[in-house]
Amino acid sequence: MTKIQIIEEEIKKLSPEERAQLRNWFLELDADQWDEQLAKDAASGKLDKLFENSLADYRAGKSREI
Repeated sequence: MTKIQIIEEEIKKLSPEERAQLRNWFLELDADQWDEQLAKDAASGKLDKLFENSLADYRAGKSREI
């Protein structure tokens, strides 16, 4: 049995309240890791070209207010 299969079996044993806690924890973990990666990409300059293109489109009137 793989680690994932073991975890899946243990999750099935949780109460609805415990599953809700786990779900919230997992979503927060995912969001934190996303934020960290975005911060790394921004600091490294990976997003510079995207920003420049967006700014150019805005200045050229190719954007609209949402």
